[in-house]
Amino acid sequence: QVQLVESGGGLVQAGDTLRLSCAASGNIFGINMMGWFRQRPGKERELVAAVTDSGRTEYSDSVEDRYRVSRDNSKTTVNLQVDSVKPEDTAIYYCKFVVGDYAIQASEGLTYWGQGTQVTVSS
Repeated sequence: QVQLVESGGGLVQAGDTLRLSCAASGNIFGINMMGWFRQRPGKERELVAAVTDSGRTEYSDSVEDRYRVSRDNSKTTVNLQVDSVKPEDTAIYYCKFVVGDYAIQASEGLTYWGQGTQVTVSS
């Protein structure tokens, strides 16, 4: 069974750059949307950013310009970079792949989730 494997989380200092990566462990055909969600302490899981197979990006209104999402279709990988991290960026970050013509937050279609990676920003 194909899994999504996230990397790059851990403890980071405020002001540093955070880089997260998510790769599929096998072949997944027909991926349209790739994206990142986060769950901050005491909050619900929320969308951070997503990117289509053509490279069009979308960001949540709650996310500042410090966030940047990108993907490498040849490696079936999606990346998230956060510049000048702040303590409020502390969260568990999850990646998600969506097969077919569905939005990143859609519940229809075939979807894959990563297991989540903890990011803790110290001040």
